[in-house]
Amino acid sequence: MARVLYTAEATVTGGRANGHGRTADGALDVQLRTPKEMGGEGGGTNPEQLFAVGYAACFESALGVIGRREQVDVGDVSIESRVSLLPTEERGFKIAAELDVTLPQVQDGDQAVRIVLAAHEVCPYSNATRGNIEVRLTANGQIVG
Repeated sequence: MARVLYTAEATVTGGRANGHGRTADGALDVQLRTPKEMGGEGGGTNPEQLFAVGYAACFESALGVIGRREQVDVGDVSIESRVSLLPTEERGFKIAAELDVTLPQVQDGDQAVRIVLAAHEVCPYSNATRGNIEVRLTANGQIVG
């Protein structure tokens, strides 16, 4: 196993329907609820929301890595992240993700696409999901890939 840089620890009880999740350090403490769109009561966080925030935050960090490597000021990056829960034909579930990346300081469209593609190769979430889920990316409104 490779050298571990960091390990997050959390405990969840009650699952998505009426659960509670808390990280070991207490920095994240959430009530888990099934969204109203899925017949739940809402009023809490769900795993797809947590994944959407985590993926976007991780991807933004990867953009910073690429910016430093290429000596490009990526500026005040903004990422609109959507994670969808989809049924499978086998009566299971899968997710799909969309990341709409805005790089306001990168005016060249081709350069923005290259930076987002390179970040997609660096980001741990992208590496974990590659080949497992559909991920759609845009860079400054332009479809990537």
